[in-house]
Amino acid sequence: MEDRSHKVLLALVMLFLFAVIVLQYVCPGTECQLLRLRALSHVAAADPYRAEDETPARFVPRFNFSDDDLLRRVDFNIKGDDLIVFLHIQKTGGTTFGRHLVRNIQLEQPCECRAGQKKCTCHRPGKRETWLFSRF
Repeated sequence: MEDRSHKVLLALVMLFLFAVIVLQYVCPGTECQLLRLRALSHVAAADPYRAEDETPARFVPRFNFSDDDLLRRVDFNIKGDDLIVFLHIQKTGGTTFGRHLVRNIQLEQPCECRAGQKKCTCHRPGKRETWLFSRF
């Protein structure tokens, strides 16, 4: 009987250690959202500019664009003098966007990409003027 109680105790200790290891894997920081049940109740009503400890955020956006600003249509005249300036910021999906800009857009004159290099130049139809230079 005593042997069985030792096995049960050992199993409980092993289960506890396993739970601690899994918890540290899921929540490596000092604060774990899984343990804060009250935070789940008011997630929808939370102010996006306040930190979890209710201190004001250090970064508050200066430009609050309206939906109309974000959804407006801009006419791009490829045959005129318009050009695109695409600023690539690392780790924001810029490479994927730049590749899509060069390869997947239906153009009268496709962009010229150098084999083995990630450089493409897009010329205006019928001219040698560049409207887009891309390094993706």
